[in-house]
Amino acid sequence: MRYVSTRGQAPELGFADALLAGLAVDGGLLVPVEWPELPPPAELDGAGGYAEIAQRIVAPFVGGDIAPDVLGAMCRDAYATFRHPAVVPLVQLDDRQWLAELYHGPTLAFKDVALQLVGRLFDHVLGQRGDRVTIVGATSGDTGSAAIEAMRDCAHVDIVVLYPAGGPSEVQRRQMTTVDAPNVRTVAVDGTFDDCQDLVKAMFNDAPFRERMRLSAVNSINWARVMAQVVYYVTTARALAGPVRMCVPTGNFGNVFAGWLARRMGTPIEDFVIASNANDILTRFVNDNDMSTTASGCSSCSTARRSPSRTSPCSSPVACSTTSWPAGTIGPRSWSPPRATPGRRPSRPAGPVTGSTSSCCTRPGAPARCNAAR
Repeated sequence: MRYVSTRGQAPELGFADALLAGLAVDGGLLVPVEWPELPPPAELDGAGGYAEIAQRIVAPFVGGDIAPDVLGAMCRDAYATFRHPAVVPLVQLDDRQWLAELYHGPTLAFKDVALQLVGRLFDHVLGQRGDRVTIVGATSGDTGSAAIEAMRDCAHVDIVVLYPAGGPSEVQRRQMTTVDAPNVRTVAVDGTFDDCQDLVKAMFNDAPFRERMRLSAVNSINWARVMAQVVYYVTTARALAGPVRMCVPTGNFGNVFAGWLARRMGTPIEDFVIASNANDILTRFVNDNDMSTTASGCSSCSTARRSPSRTSPCSSPVACSTTSWPAGTIGPRSWSPPRATPGRRPSRPAGPVTGSTSSCCTRPGAPARCNAAR
């Protein structure tokens, strides 16, 4: 499998090089030159659990860069760190609503699902090459702790995480700052998450500095993270005998992009409802072509409540923003943002859905047992 930049001005790379690069040299995202299809249903049915399904789904993206038995061992090690045997179990909320629990990893963040595998991929590739990189990332909380947990004690990786001082929760701050590992550093920045992200982007855009410091990334700009997230969309839809409709809480749309990719590969997903909180810049871009840093108005939906941010012009609490991507409307190579269907609102689940660690899916007449990885 070869990878190209979405900006079209960077050389093609193999999987291992794309993994270590994170971002293409022209500033674009690295994506496959073609989308593979899912393995045949019989092959997935014969898998022994989530880790084996993960191996079979990501294998076409890895190609010949990592031997199948080595990739299988990394998947088994990665998902052995999860507290639930199904890794991403489903819980039934009512006759049509199911919750995919993505918080059973070591740091309780959904990013554990991808990063536990990505950390092992990094260490393996770098070990084979006798190389070392420094991963630099920005976080508002959960990405940093999940990345640190995945990279701690890696023999060939140093990691530096920037976070806004006072931004993460106390639990997240302690998860990041109390790790006793020689390859881990955290930096509290006097500013916002966007300030942290700007610093990281400036480092990566400085090509000589990036090369000299051997920088890499594990934010959602890294293809390997998207690749690993595809797996739980496949297992969820298969367990519910799809087609299903997915409601996905997402900030920069990396999570729901993995869902779109799963559907592109053949997973029976009918539609996506995308829920975002005060961090709604991409929702406003899709719905209103608005990329301003301060919301120009209030939007509402029926999925989750939030309070307005300090920079919001709204004077009263408003609900989260949503948009919907029906089948065939987006792609990473040629993207025309659709407008949300007027009046379209997702149903409120029977139980609480909070944070960014769960996704809700709907299927009429779904079976009652759904905890097995399918």
